[in-house]
Formats: sequence, C-alpha cells, structure tokens
Amino acid sequence: MFYILAEHPWFVATSAAYAAAMGLYAAAWRSTRAIVGRIATGIMVAAIALNASLIAARWIEADRAPFKSLFESLVFFSFTMGVVYLAMEWLYRTRVFGAICALGSFGGLAYAVTKWDAEIVKLPPALQSGWFVPHVVVYFVGYGAAAFATGVALVQILSTRVPFVNRLLSVKAGSILSGEALDLEKITYDAIKFSFVMLTLGLLAGSVWAKSAWGDFWVWDPKENWSLVTWLVYGAYLHLRKVKGWRGEKGAWLVIAGFAVVMFTYLGMSMLPTAEASNHVYTGQ
Repeated sequence: MFYILAEHPWFVATSAAYAAAMGLYAAAWRSTRAIVGRIATGIMVAAIALNASLIAARWIEADRAPFKSLFESLVFFSFTMGVVYLAMEWLYRTRVFGAICALGSFGGLAYAVTKWDAEIVKLPPALQSGWFVPHVVVYFVGYGAAAFATGVALVQILSTRVPFVNRLLSVKAGSILSGEALDLEKITYDAIKFSFVMLTLGLLAGSVWAKSAWGDFWVWDPKENWSLVTWLVYGAYLHLRKVKGWRGEKGAWLVIAGFAVVMFTYLGMSMLPTAEASNHVYTGQ
C-alpha cells in the first residue's frame, strides 16, 4: 500500500487536502475568527480540484470513463460528496457540516487505496453505451446528496442527546455564515429530495439502457432490485415526513437506514449468492 502511495503523489495530495479541510472545518466550530472557516472552504475547493484531476488522468489513461472498477467508482464518489457539500455550504450559508463531509470524501479515497487496480479493465460490450456515463453520474450525485443528508441527520440526532454538539450548533463565528439558526430537519429533507430526483433519473436511464442492451427495461438483476429498494426507502421517507409521527429523530433514523441500504447496494452486492450473475457489480470488490 505504501508503495502505491509513493508512486501516486497526486492521490496522496488529494487525500491530504481532504484531511486538512476536515481539520480546519472542525476548528471553525470553535474559532472566533471567520478566516479559519474561509481557509477550510478554500482547501476543500482545492481537494475537489485535485480529485477531479485524478478522475481526468484515469479517463485519459484508460481511454474511457473511469467508472468501471470499484477503485474508480470510489474516487468518483469522493468527488461527488465534496461537490454536493460545497453546493450545500453555499445554499445554506453554513460550514457546520464541513468536517463530516470532508471526512466522507477522505474515507472514500482511503478505502479506494485498499481496492487499487493498476491494470486498466476494458469495458464489456454491454457497458459500451452512451447511457453509461449519464447513468453513473446521476446515481453518484444522488449518492453524494444522500451522504450529506445522512451527516445532517446524524448531527440532528446528536444535538438532542449530546449537549456539546448542541452548543457547537449555536456557534455563529467561523462556522455559520448567515448568522441564522439552522433547521436541520429541513436541510435533511431538501437533500433527500434532490437525491431522490437523481436516483429516479438513474433508474430511468438504466431502464432505457437495459432495453437497448438486453432487450427489456427491467431484467431483475440483483443490483437493479436493490437500487429499487433504495428508491423505495427514500420515497417512503419523503411521504412519511408529512405524517406528524415521522418528523424529528424518527425521520432522521429513517434517513440513516436509507443510506445503509445505499451502501449495501453499492458495496455489499458481492455478499449475495447471486452476485456473480449480476452485470452491475463493481470489479475489485
């Protein structure tokens, strides 16, 4: 593993940038100096730019979209988590969730190292389709939004149970740009709505792709089925939130459960006895 890192300094630099952003975002929780938060955002932007360069370099080297192997998808997932977070930071004018999101992107790259594949794998005929890139991109943007929502839901739960977390949320300087109180439940809900739209587009694109590749819109592939389960869980959350009893902490737990299903759909398919028959399980698992 150390040999791999030594041979790929840009990968190390990207990981280090995410780690530095995580530390500075955490420092911004307590700092009375707004510059700490601004530096954290700047380093997060740099980390995402470096992450994008990793994707571009792999794309050039492989002469195809770098989404085939588990390693490639993890690098892209780290990127989408970072991009979604920056969009949410700008939208909600807060850096409170920066440390958690930077940790997610750093964790994705750290796990990618354990799945490193130096050999470029060619795309099988079924994946040599114009639907391949949009299908993967919209899904991983949806996954990134789901990861962000899960981080907010976790903060929501901890804020009611851990006084220290509740005090951190009340800190304005450095971490909250607008000075307004945060509605954690609304932020979670908005992120899941966006994620649900992306997952819906991913399902539709995948269905059209399946029709052109295998002659049917739905072939009951194991990963297709679990993607549908993910879609149903988040759809249930969006509907149940309108019911009074599913607001607050109960709804937050459902969001966390939904992300557990996302992670199983993404990383846990190799554990299924039918995984070998799937055309969607990432190689390298």
